Amino acid sequence: MAGYTDTKQDHLQRLRRIEGQTRGLQRMVENDKYCIDILTQVSAATSALQSFALSLLEEHLAHCVAEATMKGGPEAEAKVKEASDAIARLVRS
Repeated sequence: MAGYTDTKQDHLQRLRRIEGQTRGLQRMVENDKYCIDILTQVSAATSALQSFALSLLEEHLAHCVAEATMKGGPEAEAKVKEASDAIARLVRS
């Protein structure tokens, strides 16, 4: 079971809003909107994606990583490394 199972519908709703923001960006370009206005919307969409990613990461840590660390052993080490790598990717983006 995925760590986000209980909040799956909330995540899907957030992703649909982000998808709408992206479509809005396409319309802005198609309609030759002002560059700064488009960049403002890009910033908003980027922020929404980052917020979604952090929420998903928090759930992963609370569920998957916590469960693995309770069991201990190589699986726990692998889950912690996996989470650490994911955090590093988020920080770089």
